[in-house]
Amino acid sequence: MDATQGDTRKELSPAEIGAIAHLYRGEVYRSTTWRTRLDTTTNWAVVTLGIALSISFSSPEASPIPLILVGILIIFFLMLEARRYRYFNVWRARCRWMETHFFAPMLHEGDLHLEDGWQRTLAEDYWHPRYHVGMATAMGRRIRRNYFWILLIQSVAYVGKLMVHPAPLTSVADLVDRAAIGPVPGAPVLAAGVLYCLTWALFSVWSQRSDARKAAHRPRDSSMG
Repeated sequence: MDATQGDTRKELSPAEIGAIAHLYRGEVYRSTTWRTRLDTTTNWAVVTLGIALSISFSSPEASPIPLILVGILIIFFLMLEARRYRYFNVWRARCRWMETHFFAPMLHEGDLHLEDGWQRTLAEDYWHPRYHVGMATAMGRRIRRNYFWILLIQSVAYVGKLMVHPAPLTSVADLVDRAAIGPVPGAPVLAAGVLYCLTWALFSVWSQRSDARKAAHRPRDSSMG
């Protein structure tokens, strides 16, 4: 940001203040719309998991394979939701920026502090719109918020199915045998399941630590991202 250019304006006219207020309302509407879309993809994941649970536990002879196949859909919904979150985060960040640099100073001091150049940061975000978070960060955040529990229920249900159907488990060897899928032995299937769970768990932990590092180095007056 060019500090000299940020110092050229000292105040906003009443018409400009009104325009910013309307702009804020528009950004709140867009963030609310995209927030609703996030809930939609989460609902899809929950519903498909519920269907898989119903099919697999409908009878002792029912196959646990639906609980495996639903994992593909859950991953698809997670990626779709992460993409939507990146859009939502743009509108959310702009709203928060106006709240902390326009509304809060106006209410607290009656001074918008245009000399700080916050309005140029907002203008640049409109001139050159961009995502404020990466795809990996968005996926990690959605896992921590919602998908951790969905994936946990899926994994517990799959193991539970193998343990109780068609009869209560008597040995670890039986567990491995029941996990077999057609010509694929049970051991590789279980190993893939463990890798599946560990991958998303590690992804979530990495994302949380990455967010914590970014927050620690972010200026206190920044709310973009």
